[in-house]
Amino acid sequence: MSPPNNISNQRRAERKHASVTAIVTDVISGLPIGHLGNLSSTGMLLICAQAPRSEAIYQVSMSLPGSGRMLTQSQPIEAGIQEQWHETAASSGQIWAGFRIVAISDSDAARLESWLAQN
Repeated sequence: MSPPNNISNQRRAERKHASVTAIVTDVISGLPIGHLGNLSSTGMLLICAQAPRSEAIYQVSMSLPGSGRMLTQSQPIEAGIQEQWHETAASSGQIWAGFRIVAISDSDAARLESWLAQN
C-alpha cells in the first residue's frame, strides 16, 4: 500500500504499517473516519469509505495494535490531523487519504513514539 509517488517524496519521517485493523474515529462526531494504513510521528495514511474534505482538520482518536508496555491499558491516542491529499484506491469503494499530525499532547506523542519504536 503506497501513496502517490509525488507524496512519498515529501515525507520526512519513516512510517510503520499497521499490521491489524486500527479504526480512527472523529472525536467530534463519534464516527469512524477510516482505518489506519500506516503511521509516523508526523502523519498517517487512512483507508476511508468517504473522501475527507480537502485540507480539513479533524480531532481523532485511535487505539494502536500490538501496543506494548506503554499502551497495555488500550487507552486511545488523540491527535489533531489535517488532510494533505486523497485519491480513489484500486479497491472499489476505498479512498486513500494522507494526513499530517498538527496537534498531539506530550503524553500521547510519547506513547506514539514507543509504538513506532517496536519491531
